[in-house]
Amino acid sequence: MAVTSAPLRPELGGASPAPTLPRTGVRWSKFRRRMITWLSGGTVVLLILLCFLGPYVLPLHPPVGGSVLNSALPPGSPGHPLGTDVNGNDVLSRLIHGGQASLTVGIAVNLIGLVVGGSVGAVSGYLGGKSDTAIMRVLDVLIAFPSLVLVIVLAQVLGPSLPNTIIALTAFSIPAVARIARSSTMKVMSMPYLQAAQLAGSPWWRILFRHIVPNIVPQLTNFLMLGMAIVIVTEGALSFLGLGIPAPNPSWGNMVYEAQQSMSATPQLVLWPALALLVTVLSFNLLGESIRDEVNTR
Repeated sequence: MAVTSAPLRPELGGASPAPTLPRTGVRWSKFRRRMITWLSGGTVVLLILLCFLGPYVLPLHPPVGGSVLNSALPPGSPGHPLGTDVNGNDVLSRLIHGGQASLTVGIAVNLIGLVVGGSVGAVSGYLGGKSDTAIMRVLDVLIAFPSLVLVIVLAQVLGPSLPNTIIALTAFSIPAVARIARSSTMKVMSMPYLQAAQLAGSPWWRILFRHIVPNIVPQLTNFLMLGMAIVIVTEGALSFLGLGIPAPNPSWGNMVYEAQQSMSATPQLVLWPALALLVTVLSFNLLGESIRDEVNTR
């Protein structure tokens, strides 16, 4: 007679099986994450193409130099899908050219922060010791200042222009990226394969560029995607205060500033650039979170 063992019961000291997520829940989570990635990434790509290629492909009016005879035309007017502003300039044209300026600032600031801040942080984390302490104390001094106050002061000193706006915003981007790069580098430095490379006598530049940089780029990319949204909003704030991109050159920030003076009569002039800022910031935030989730999952 065959004897079969009964399943162990938890109340009798047996181990209970570990709970597992239903397959449908896992699949739905992956599908939702991929949909958010594709939607946010597609929106970002579409915005970049529209702002940088639109002026050369679409039949747009010049962003400045409109006639006061066409002042404050409502949306849907012939030749002006989104209407005109109080100076007679086409709103759609200014929105696209303004997006080009805002995205240029965001991309330039984050690329400079990635190259300079990432290099400083990686070198600091790799060297350690007194060199790391000296570099981090300098970064701590820069981070100690309130970011927006520091940017406003620099923008005021340098003057309103596109290059000066990029320089002012880079002042708080570099220290933040450097700290992320340093912490990621120190985490990689504790890995056994990196210690093996050091014991094998690999030169410092090979260890830095072959083993450290590829492993910290995902974390920096995720941080910079979120930083894009912060930089674009800060640029809009500077332009709103008259310290960013000077009028009549359009940016989303100074479009809001110009439109708020006649907001009661033409509220749509505030709506369009504000909506563009909202969609852009939300898309970059969602894309950054999707990249972070993907990296953490892997």
